[in-house]
Amino acid sequence: MPLLWLRVALGFYTVGLLYALLALTRSNQLLNRIALPAMGLGMVFQFVSLTESILLSGHLTLASVHNSESLLAFLSIVFFMVVYLFYRTTSPGIVIFPIVFLLTFVAATGQQPFLFTSPGLKMGWLFAHIALIFTGYAALFLSFGASLLYLIQERSLKSKKPGILTALETIDEIGYRSLLFGFPFMTLGLIAGTVIAQSTYGRVNYLDLKILLSLLMWAVYLVMLYARWNAGWRGRRAAYLATGVFVAAVVAWAANYFSTIHRFVKS
Repeated sequence: MPLLWLRVALGFYTVGLLYALLALTRSNQLLNRIALPAMGLGMVFQFVSLTESILLSGHLTLASVHNSESLLAFLSIVFFMVVYLFYRTTSPGIVIFPIVFLLTFVAATGQQPFLFTSPGLKMGWLFAHIALIFTGYAALFLSFGASLLYLIQERSLKSKKPGILTALETIDEIGYRSLLFGFPFMTLGLIAGTVIAQSTYGRVNYLDLKILLSLLMWAVYLVMLYARWNAGWRGRRAAYLATGVFVAAVVAWAANYFSTIHRFVKS
């Protein structure tokens, strides 16, 4: 049943994908009206899928959900909805909706769930590690969406073409606040991961691909925040740097499939 609910959620997310694909070329009034409610319903069904997976596993651990991509997609759409409540704009959805759809598609078409192979699976620290890191990733996704949207809107204004009708200042603020929100979660998640590695292996192997790339991603993240806070970077320069942070995060995520001690495998 969890897989069924996940595929129902994917169906609703398809509406958001169509909205995103058409938004940059032409306006579709029907999609504009139904995209947000459809994504909301998809979020609900995905929550049902995740909850049922946890209940069927017999214990409360994030590693037992259908797979990690589903959880990350869910957190991303939740974060988008929270931002919508404050700013009343669906414009970041042009980037976020396809990301959520892609993550859910990967989860919904998988035959078996992905599990962590770490011996520290039952530790409370692992629950904290996954929840914190994924929340940080969700915030990064929204920041990337706002940054990309800023560049698109800026180009539209300069060419005097119809834009996305969201003020550049609002888009910039969404991107900045998303970065501020995500950084402490990412930092605490990495600390929790360090505790797990230390207690499980007796040491932290900083040369491991996943750990090395995660630290690099965190460093780039820190540079981005410093550039915005102290150097006063705004607009296009901040958007480019935020995109760089997102790329670094994606590379660090991909390392989960190649790391020797921190990886996903099919059960």
